[in-house]
Amino acid sequence: MGVPVIGDAERRARLGRRQLLVPSLRAARVEDVADAVVGLHATDAATVYLSACARLAEPSAAEVDRALYEDVSLVKLLSMRRTIFAVTEGLAPYVSSAAARAIAAKERATLLKHLRDFAEGWGEARLAETEREVLAALAVRGEATTRELSEDVPQLRETMLMSAGKAYEAKQSVGSRLLRLLASDGHVRRSRPRGSWLSSSYPWAPVPQWPEVPVREAKAQVVRRWLAAYGPATVEDVKWWTGWTLGDVRRALADLGALDVALAGGAPALVLPGDEAPAAEPEPWAALLPALDPAVMGWRGRDWYLRPEDVPALFDRAGNAGPTVWWCGEVVGGWAQRPDGEVVWRLFRDVGAAAERAVAERAERLAGWLGEVRVTPRFRTPLERELVARGAS
Repeated sequence: MGVPVIGDAERRARLGRRQLLVPSLRAARVEDVADAVVGLHATDAATVYLSACARLAEPSAAEVDRALYEDVSLVKLLSMRRTIFAVTEGLAPYVSSAAARAIAAKERATLLKHLRDFAEGWGEARLAETEREVLAALAVRGEATTRELSEDVPQLRETMLMSAGKAYEAKQSVGSRLLRLLASDGHVRRSRPRGSWLSSSYPWAPVPQWPEVPVREAKAQVVRRWLAAYGPATVEDVKWWTGWTLGDVRRALADLGALDVALAGGAPALVLPGDEAPAAEPEPWAALLPALDPAVMGWRGRDWYLRPEDVPALFDRAGNAGPTVWWCGEVVGGWAQRPDGEVVWRLFRDVGAAAERAVAERAERLAGWLGEVRVTPRFRTPLERELVARGAS
């Protein structure tokens, strides 16, 4: 008897249900959203809000603020693929051990080299002492910007002259690099921005230390959560999403007892034990998802939900996805917000009147909760730029 086959239609049904994009399954709390997708992409501050609100029964920036800055039940970590993810506090110790700590070690080594090469009087001992002083000052202040902390720790005001004598030479602040390192190490976090939720000006706040989790156990837990949300998936999908070595990925899958299945066309894939059975077909659904949303960035192999000919319009040259329009588990177009606040979209093909009405309803809902806020993706893509430009002409 052969392995179970999970076709594209089944995968699209799972995507809608498990990513909380089906209307009847949308969540009440942002923590449920973050757990459903394992982690919300947070490289672009707007993505956390837009991805979460696309999956909330009642979209609200205040609900995301609550989790990030009041309850601190959602934590941002530089982790998988050196990407910043917002994960729940329950998952954070596992993500920290499985991915963030190793990245922080590399960040520390790089910063030390740059300090030795491009600044005066820096070494490992001085860096460690400065970190202690920063954490002590932050404990007294409660929260503070890098600039405010430099009043207490003058070393933070020093600079590194990078690529001296070249056309692209630039000064980098020791303070900005050191605070990012402390964040990578899990000692500090970004607190509520000074300004709107799109602002990149924010203070830092201390973070209670998480319990230690053995690395192998942590990697298995992260992959278990990911397969539950994104399976079936290939080994290459898991390797791409985590950014780990092939050996680490295979070890985690073996620790989980992941089961073999086949995808459409016979490609080998894996699911968690007990996850081979078909899921119930969800009701039709539409979604306007932001740049870098977990749904579009969840897999390395995307042909089952995204036509290859549509990729150039929706991705930048570095592989960052822009805003996408979805219908029943497939990317069918892209969208943008114009300077006057209008949310506009373009469909790549005829998807029928019901789909167009559903997309229009989602666009109206998105524009409604955004209100006066204007969102420009950090990584702009060809279709997003074109849709905005048409409104300015």
